[in-house]
Amino acid sequence: MSSVITVRDVDPGDKSWLKREARHQGVSMEELVRRLIHERREKFESHAKPSEAFRRYFGPDHGVELPLQERHGYRPLVFPEENQP
Repeated sequence: MSSVITVRDVDPGDKSWLKREARHQGVSMEELVRRLIHERREKFESHAKPSEAFRRYFGPDHGVELPLQERHGYRPLVFPEENQP
């Protein structure tokens, strides 16, 4: 299964960087682009915790202070003695 993508009007600076980076990593420009796409897709598809999603949209960077999660301690149940009045 082979797919072909043609990207036109790539900024000359970006193309130059891509050539240098591919040469530095010892791969072709095509392989480097495949790796970059794969890395970005994995990062995008990673499952974030709900708290991370809330922080991303409502956290301090967006002017909303979220309260810290309260921790409730465990208190064992105490049953009354049977023979007490």
